[in-house]
This record gives sequence, C-alpha cells and structure tokens, in this order.
Amino acid sequence: MKKLAKFLMLGLFVSAPVSAQTNEESTEYDRALAAGYKAQFICSGLWNGGKSLSDIEADELSGIYDRIATIVPTLTADVDQEQRQVRVTYNELMPPRIAIWNSRTGCTGMAIGFAGMKRDGTPVLRNFRDHLPWPMGDRGAVVTNPEIFEELQQVVTNAAANKLYGGKTSAVVIIKNGKIISEKYKKGHDLHTAQRTWSVAKSIAGTLVGHSVQQGFSDVNAPAKIIEWQSAFDPRSTITLDNLLRMSSGLVSDTAGNRTDPVYMGGATVTERALNWPLLYPPGSRFRYANNDTLLAVYAAGSGPFDPYEFFQKIGMSRTYAETDWNENYILSSQVWTTARDLGRMGMLYLNNGLWPYREGEPERLLPENWRNYVSTPSGPQPDREFGYGATFWLMNKTDGVPQDTFAGFGNRGQYLVIIPSRNMVIVRRGYDTRDNRFDIATFTRDVMEATAS
Repeated sequence: MKKLAKFLMLGLFVSAPVSAQTNEESTEYDRALAAGYKAQFICSGLWNGGKSLSDIEADELSGIYDRIATIVPTLTADVDQEQRQVRVTYNELMPPRIAIWNSRTGCTGMAIGFAGMKRDGTPVLRNFRDHLPWPMGDRGAVVTNPEIFEELQQVVTNAAANKLYGGKTSAVVIIKNGKIISEKYKKGHDLHTAQRTWSVAKSIAGTLVGHSVQQGFSDVNAPAKIIEWQSAFDPRSTITLDNLLRMSSGLVSDTAGNRTDPVYMGGATVTERALNWPLLYPPGSRFRYANNDTLLAVYAAGSGPFDPYEFFQKIGMSRTYAETDWNENYILSSQVWTTARDLGRMGMLYLNNGLWPYREGEPERLLPENWRNYVSTPSGPQPDREFGYGATFWLMNKTDGVPQDTFAGFGNRGQYLVIIPSRNMVIVRRGYDTRDNRFDIATFTRDVMEATAS
C-alpha cells in the first residue's frame, strides 16, 4: 500500500514560509485545508460513523476551526458510494481533495494534488458481531432493572438534554460492574453511531503502546525507536517513549496543542511533519501538550508489530477505526472514530487491569499488570491546571467528590472517557461542543458518583 500510494501521488504542495507567502497563496492553502477537512469528515462520518449526510453537516462540519469555518460550507462534495470515496473541489486549476475509505483503518485523506484512483469492485465491509454477549457483542449489555438507579437516570437525562452541564451531548454511557446501567443518545444517533474521538485518541494510543510493551516490542524507559534521530549528533536520540507519552519530550511546539493542520487536513504525512521539530528543553523537564509527542510515540512503537484493528477486535471494539495518513502512519493523536460503547469497552479493560476475561477460553492479558498504574500516575513535570497528567491520560485526583484514582481521556468537542477503578465504573460522554459551550465533565462525574454511591 505504501508503494502504491507513493506511485499514485501526482503532486504534493509544501507551503512556503509565512513571510514568503502572498495573501492569495495563504487563502488558497486555507481552501485546500478546508476541502481536505470536508472530504475527510464526510467520508469518516458516512462509513465509519454510520451517520447521515445531513447529520454530518449539522454536527461535524459546524463549530469547527475559525481558519476554515467560513470556507467549508462553500465547497461542493461529490460522494461516490460504490467506491467509498469523497471528492471536494476547491480550485479550478487543481484536482479535488480526496478521502478514500477502507474497512480496516477507515478514511485516508490524500495529499494536495492527488488526482484519484479507481478500485476494482466495491470495498469489503466489516463483519460486526453484535449478536455475541456483551462486551464482545451487544447482547445482554444493559441491566434489566434501571429503576434501581433512578437518581442516576435523571443526571444522565439532564446531560443528554444539555441541561446543567453545558455542551451539545450526543451520547452518554455509564458502566458499573461490567454492565451498562444508563445510556442515552441524541436524535439520529444510537449505540452503533461512531464519532471522531479527537484527543481521546491519545489515550487509545497509550493503550496500544501498552499492548506493544506487553508483547515485548516496546520499552517505555528506553530511547524511542525513531531511526531518523539515531545520528550521534542528534540530541533527540535521548528522548524516551515515556517522555513522549507524558508530553515532556522537550521538542519545540509552535502552538498550544501543537496544531497539526497539514496532517489532519492537508494530506501531509506523519513523518513529514512530526519528525523534524528540534529540541528546545532537556527531555523530561517541561510539560507541553503536543500532538506530535503522541504521533512520535506511536511511530516509535510501530517499529514492531502494531495493529490497532486486531487489538480492537480482541475486546469487541468492532466499530472502532484508527485512521492513517496515505503512507500508512497512524494519526493516533486525534483521528480515531468509535462508538460510545466501544470506548466503554476500553474502559472495562482498565477496570480489569489489562486482563480481558470476556472471550471464549482463557482470559488474555493485553496490557502489562502495572500499565493502569503507569498511565494514571503523575511523573515529572505537570500541567498548571485543574487536571494532572499521567501517560496519555488526564488525572481527576484533585476533583472534589470524585475518587482519587479516577483518570480519563479528554478530547476536543466534548469527548470523555472516565475510568474509576475503585467504583468499578466507566463514564463515556460524547458531544459536539464548541469553544464557547463546553461540557462540565468534573461536575457531571461528581453527580454520577453521588447518584450511584449506594
């Protein structure tokens, strides 16, 4: 696939330094980014998410980055259902931006200038196993007597109705003792509707790295296996996998969050963008939240066997898609699509401390015995905010009314996976929040704790 993608590439624009760009060039690049964003989200929303085009336009293509927000609605999308491709025209002199779907990794945003490809036949679809018992499937997932948690039902109803907690909620799933005790979805969504996880993907990435450690292919305390840094003259060769997972690489980060628009929207590859940042601080000395740290951690772990699809299948996450760039590098800082129930399944893996007992046969250990403790324990520099940071998970140990062992994946637009081992509970909340209307996950978690205390 890598050779095929490179062969099919007809061109790739590399943006010039800002000082050398004309206003016209900047505007045209923003149009190319907007077209890539629209192609990617329509493609993923339709065939990863199982959503309608109208829902995608209302939810996924609104409340987005200011840089492209006014451009996206003006662009025309061509949806090819048979080939499962989306093309968005943005410039009469250039080919449209294209996103291509496959059943294993979802949608791939192709590079600017890629002119398209014709596949033989219709893409193969995934084989879902919904008939299997929960959590490998959906049968028997929900407790039969929800009235025993009447107070909880009101808390969840308030969240789903966008009362008290803010935001624009699309799904809430509460799991306790291995069963769903409350579950609600917005109109047009159901248990099989997938959304982009945004930065909850970083917690998924940390889980996949943990699986690589369990398999013996990665060591968090060793220098990251990034061959491009192995020159004797390159100080980045000392950066460990632990530094990357804890957002303490010391690498330059141009913006808060280290925006990666060229990878997310521009069809650039992970290796083109993430590998080339210079070292600014000693590794392990500064906390700086950066997409590139996660991209690099996954790139390093991917030097050995690394297959998110197979891992997801092991724990029943059959509607989860870890997407890649066109050179097959995983974009696990953000670009995962999954359902609320699938996120709940991953939370259950942590409740079981990395052991998965729900498949036929002997329980399988998928994460090291100490991995839950590792990802949920602060080490080294910490962010100056209400939540601490472990390794790819945020810590809610300072949140009033919430057990101190609570850790969570947080993502843009209100994606939350909250894991509370001491209560044997997982909370999943999905949304389409905006910058001006955010969900209050701390208060919601506290209220869920109070409602289920007895």
